[in-house]
Amino acid sequence: MSDAYIECLVKAKPSMLGKFFKYLLYFLAAALVILMFLTLNVILFILGIVAGVGAYFVGLYTDLEYEYLYLDKELTIDKVMGKSKRKRVAVYQLERMEVFAPIKSYHLDNFRNRQTKDKDYSIGYEEQPDLRYAMYYEGGERLILSPSPEMVKIMKNAAPRKVFSD
Repeated sequence: MSDAYIECLVKAKPSMLGKFFKYLLYFLAAALVILMFLTLNVILFILGIVAGVGAYFVGLYTDLEYEYLYLDKELTIDKVMGKSKRKRVAVYQLERMEVFAPIKSYHLDNFRNRQTKDKDYSIGYEEQPDLRYAMYYEGGERLILSPSPEMVKIMKNAAPRKVFSD
């Protein structure tokens, strides 16, 4: 049994709504604390602290990175929030995968009309050229990933009839 191991870390694009709320809460927290010093009102200070804590948590959940870990025919996806908190999202077996190909590949034409649950663990936007990949897993899930070329090569060596790099 060959043990292949590779890691890939991709930064997801933060949503505009998340950025807006984060900066709005930072501004609100600063304004409430300054207003508290001018009026000496404790309630404004408490509201400023609450707004600051809210801004911290919104910032934590908008600064996302996904780490793909491939080890011996198993793909593990972790979500790293704010470069400090890690959460395991899912583990996928290559034997149960149906196809893994670039998102605009002709190899995915037979799968396009399926009703699947989409899960996006990619960079979140289309680059030129588009380097995102789609993985159909057990008929019910479609994953969108942004793996490195080395990870695609290792996965292709493990499952040559299911992985395509066009």
